[in-house]
Amino acid sequence: MDDAGPHRGKDMDPGQGGVLVIGMGRFGSRLALRVEALGRDVLGVEKDPELIRRWSGRLPLVEADATDPDALEQLGAQDFPVSVVGVGTAIEASVLITSNLVDLGTSQVWAKAISTEHARILQRIGAHHVVLPETDAAERVAHLVSGKLLDYIEFEDGFTIVKMRPPKETIGFTLGKLELRRKYGVTLIGVKSPGQEFEYATDQTRISSDDLLIVSGDTTLLDRFASRP
Repeated sequence: MDDAGPHRGKDMDPGQGGVLVIGMGRFGSRLALRVEALGRDVLGVEKDPELIRRWSGRLPLVEADATDPDALEQLGAQDFPVSVVGVGTAIEASVLITSNLVDLGTSQVWAKAISTEHARILQRIGAHHVVLPETDAAERVAHLVSGKLLDYIEFEDGFTIVKMRPPKETIGFTLGKLELRRKYGVTLIGVKSPGQEFEYATDQTRISSDDLLIVSGDTTLLDRFASRP
C-alpha cells in the first residue's frame, strides 16, 4: 500500500466524522469532492495508479487494493464511521470490498450498485445503504418532467416529499377547508410564498397561485395529487 498524497489514513480523525471513499472513478471522486466541500474529512482509496495521479493534490488519497482485507485494516478503515464503496462496474470487487468493510465492523457502509441484482447481493452481505445512481436519477427525473413537481425525494416504503405548484382547486382556500389528507391522502407540510419565509402549514394556511407547496405522502397518491389541473 503506497501513500499517494499529503495525508494518510492515520492523519484523519474518523471519530469526528471521517468518510472513507473507495474507488476514485466518476461516482467516487465526485462524491469525495462534495463530502470534503461540506467540511468532512475524507480519504480516497484507489488501486489504479492513473486515477491516483489524476486526483493527487486534489484529495487525500491512499493507493491500495481494498479487496484485500489486510490492506483495509492497515489503512484504518475500521475506524471510519462511514465508508462508501464507489466501485460499481467490477461487481466482484464491489462485493468483496463491501464484505470486507462489514467484517471490519464499519458503522455505515454505503455501496454503489449498477443493477437491482447487484443491489440485492450488497444488501444480503450487510451493506447498510445501497445506491443505484442511474436508476434513482431516472426515477426522480421522470417524476419532475411529468407534472407540476419541482423537486422530489423518495424515502423507504414509498414515502415521498415533493415541492410542487398548487393545483387550481386548492388556490384561495385554507388548509382546514381543503382537507387534503381526507380527500387525497397527502399532507401539506408547509408553504413558501414569494419574498416570504417558509411557513409550516396550519388549518389557517391559505394557498395562493404563486405559492410553492411542500407535500408528503405515498408516492402514488402524491403523483395523483400533482397531476390535477
